[in-house]
Amino acid sequence: MNVTDQILKMRIVFKYCERHLYLGICIFMLLCFFINDPLDAQPFLSYVQPLSGSAPATTKAALKHSEAGSELNANTIPSVTLPFAMTQWTPQTRLLETKCQPPYYYADTLLSGFRGTHWLSGSCTQDYGSFTIMPVAGTLKTASEDYSVPFSHSGEITSPAYYKLDLQAYHLITEMTSTLRCGMLQFTMQQDDSLYLLIMPNSDKGKGFVKIDTAKGEIWGYNPVYRIYQGWGEPAGFKGWFFIKIEKKIARSGTYAGNSVYTTDSLLNQKDIGAFAGFYLKKGETLTIRVGTSFSSLAGAKHNLEHEIGSKSFREIEKASATVWEKALGRIRVTSKDEQQKKIFYTAFYHAMQMPRLMNDADGTHPLFGKPYQLEKLKSGNYYDDFSMWDIYRAQLPLFEILDPDLINQLIASIIEKGKQGGWLPIFPCWNNYTAAMIGDHASAFIASAFAKGIRKYDVNEAYRLMRKNAFDTADDYNYKNGMGRRALASYLKYGYIPLEDSVPQAFHKKEQVSRTMEYAFDDYAVSVVAKGLGKNEDYRKLQQRSFNYRNVFDTSTGMVRGRYANGNWVKPFNADNREVYITEGTPRQYSFYVPQDIAGMTRLMGGEKQLEKSLDSLFAKNEYWHGNEPGHQIPFLYNYTAAPYKTQEQVRKILTEEYSDGPGGLSGNDDAGQMSAWYLFAAIGFYPVNPVSNQYQLCSPLFDTINIELPHHKNLKIICSKKTKDAFYIQRVKWNGTPYEKNYINYEDLMQGGKLEFTLVEKATDWGSQLKNRAGNQPF
Repeated sequence: MNVTDQILKMRIVFKYCERHLYLGICIFMLLCFFINDPLDAQPFLSYVQPLSGSAPATTKAALKHSEAGSELNANTIPSVTLPFAMTQWTPQTRLLETKCQPPYYYADTLLSGFRGTHWLSGSCTQDYGSFTIMPVAGTLKTASEDYSVPFSHSGEITSPAYYKLDLQAYHLITEMTSTLRCGMLQFTMQQDDSLYLLIMPNSDKGKGFVKIDTAKGEIWGYNPVYRIYQGWGEPAGFKGWFFIKIEKKIARSGTYAGNSVYTTDSLLNQKDIGAFAGFYLKKGETLTIRVGTSFSSLAGAKHNLEHEIGSKSFREIEKASATVWEKALGRIRVTSKDEQQKKIFYTAFYHAMQMPRLMNDADGTHPLFGKPYQLEKLKSGNYYDDFSMWDIYRAQLPLFEILDPDLINQLIASIIEKGKQGGWLPIFPCWNNYTAAMIGDHASAFIASAFAKGIRKYDVNEAYRLMRKNAFDTADDYNYKNGMGRRALASYLKYGYIPLEDSVPQAFHKKEQVSRTMEYAFDDYAVSVVAKGLGKNEDYRKLQQRSFNYRNVFDTSTGMVRGRYANGNWVKPFNADNREVYITEGTPRQYSFYVPQDIAGMTRLMGGEKQLEKSLDSLFAKNEYWHGNEPGHQIPFLYNYTAAPYKTQEQVRKILTEEYSDGPGGLSGNDDAGQMSAWYLFAAIGFYPVNPVSNQYQLCSPLFDTINIELPHHKNLKIICSKKTKDAFYIQRVKWNGTPYEKNYINYEDLMQGGKLEFTLVEKATDWGSQLKNRAGNQPF
């Protein structure tokens, strides 16, 4: 609703009030008029800043530790979308589908279209199956260097449900909104002029298809998807389909390839292809188009469009999208006088609901995992893909174990289905294929985390069969090269660690032997939890023992992890604060704290509890903590395992303050499918899953005055902070449902029952939670 409509509504109500004396009735009517319209009451959407993360980070840690280029960028985009949707819609400033280049950069000055994108939010991967719609006013231009035009951020209005851009160079206003699988765009001319729409499959390989039916006002086509990491460049076995319905009669049409314009109605497998549709519009006249997308077929894109949009107007879809977002964001309601922190919080929540991606059509049809151009139809539920698993098992997925266990069940069922179709549990399933990207085997950790929390509406036995296969078996040569199975598992089983002689050649991330060893040890622990729960006692015993393999790369003489050869010798020289080839995206000092399954054992290797505290002090004092990389995300909470939990409160508050901000540069490194944002959400709420497979969350001081979390089954968790000054963040005391609570951690089972968690915060450090009996413990085997 625009301002004119709002004023008109108010006049109607006040006219009524002039003629009636019942003020209470008038006030009630006034509230009803506005509350019933979702665009008039958006307390959560109004805080979301979709442009956040579209510019390089400006935080201290990011500038110190990030490699130049991609790691310094959060790599998020201003997505118009719904939570976990199939397709996002974004303004486009970068052409094609180049790795580590999102389609939108805040610093860019030229707009080259509006993209239906499948960019993995916050990642350093690449887009796939995307297409672009570019409006061109005046004369027809088909080469990007000709049709790209300057734009200004002052002309942008951004929201998860709506995007608007005043393209002054073309005297044109463009708007976008979306559903789960579809989008709507409308173009309003600011002067009498010709308007051309260019429709382009974004293939880097000169592949794809586009066709226009002028009589029916329809344009459709596809962009074939190609694999990344293992199997890089090979066909992924499916396409990104689009189907566009145009409301107005097309005056001129054709196809093109770069600068070459054709009268033919279709083009196939040429570089820079597209179709164009021309119109003549009067000043103030609007052209609306409806777009369906699918990973399955043209028929699927058409059906999705009819099912989700049909004959609904742009404003109807916009309102429906806003309503969905209000409900989703409203699951966590925070109150504070600090408006900036609320912007950061709800923007983080928006980013945490981008991935994993919905892959199936409205009728359940989706491409089979890792199978060339084969389809399957679900009987119920949804099928998801694009799991940035090395990142999101830590906090982003655990967040929804609290908020939406039903979603977690569907995500796990999707992973199990992938394992059944491909034969192996995928390590990092993206592009609906095996990738073996990054390290570890954290699909197993994710399943174990849900299993331990009683989230089990999937085939548990099949899940365990696949987890066990990854833990004990090595794929044959063909399948291994195709990305199946754990990398370097044979060495890991032989030595109890991966020696430096094994360079892990069949992996995108080669070497990184120490990091792999440590993460496999955690994954072994995770699988052991499921084995124990299912009565697989022999497996449990073996996996439990293997979970201590991190000890084999821990050098007690340095108190840190270190590269090791097959003969047992340590690598020399040892550089604690250098990026080493045996560490993944970090340093030995940073990775030494990654033992979430056995923090007590890690503490003993470091020299005891006091030495753990000193090691943590040293890391932060040297500014060696790098928040932009996920393996360190648990580090600030490790003070809870010492006699100084107040230092967790200090460091977490410092990170919340220094490593997150509003504005385009407000994230300190790749958001990685929402993991960076999920860390903020947990820390701001006041607890964090250091060991996501256990049911424990380490407490810290919440950021907001009150926090209301909507739990399943109509339950509610209310968190209240009492403090005399805004600078008070040290915990003096805690109450749980009115009773003093001395532990510095809390369990999943308690949280999910709902209740009231009360914090009293003061300005000076206290000894709350420091006694041994009250400190965080490890989940027992």
